[in-house]
Amino acid sequence: MGWFDFARARAGKTVETLHLPLFPLDTVLFPGGVLGLKVFEQRYLDMVADCMKTDQPFGIVLIASGSETGAGVQPHPVGALASIAGWEMEELGLLLISVRGGRRFRIIEAQESPANRLTATVELLTEQKPVAVPPERRRLIPFLQRIISDLGPKRCPEPHHFDEAAWVGYRITEALPIQNLAKQKLLELDDPLVRLEILETWLDQKKLLG
Repeated sequence: MGWFDFARARAGKTVETLHLPLFPLDTVLFPGGVLGLKVFEQRYLDMVADCMKTDQPFGIVLIASGSETGAGVQPHPVGALASIAGWEMEELGLLLISVRGGRRFRIIEAQESPANRLTATVELLTEQKPVAVPPERRRLIPFLQRIISDLGPKRCPEPHHFDEAAWVGYRITEALPIQNLAKQKLLELDDPLVRLEILETWLDQKKLLG
C-alpha cells in the first residue's frame, strides 16, 4: 500500500493516515504554497535525502515549544505535507530546497529517534470540494492579485485560482505580516469561507482594502 495506510477507522469511516518524517519550523506552510528552506543540520539533510530517494513528502509543522535546532521540540498538531520541488547545494553541508505545500494533516502520534529526528503517524485532513469566493468577499481578489504581482512567479507560481475560496484564503494568510500562531489558527480552520471572513475583517481594521 506504499506510504499510505487506509486501515484506521474512526466513527465508522475509513481515515487516510500516513507515517512520515516531520520538519518542525518557525513558519507555517499552507496547501499550494511555495517555501524555500536552507537545510544544514545532519538529521534534516538525511531526512531530505531519504525523501528524495523515495519520492515521498515530509511534514512541516509550526513549533509550539522548543527551537528549530534543538531536541525535544513540540509541534502544533496540524501541519501540511511538503513535496520537494527543487534543490541545489551551494556548498558542502548546505542544501537549498524548494517545497510545495500539499494536504493538511493532524498528528496522531509523534516519536523522536535517538538521532533527534521526529516522525509521526498523521491523519490526512479531508479538504472540501472547491468553493467559489462569494460575491461579498470578492474585494479580496484584487488585493491578492497585487500581492502576487509584487511577489513574482517564483514565490507564487501559476496556476492561480482566484475563484477558489480556499486558495485565496491560503495565499493571503501566508503573505500577511501576522504572528505565526495566528497563521496556524487559520491553517487549522476547515471552512474556507470562515477564513475569508476573518481575513476581510482584519484587513478592513487595518484599512488595507479599498
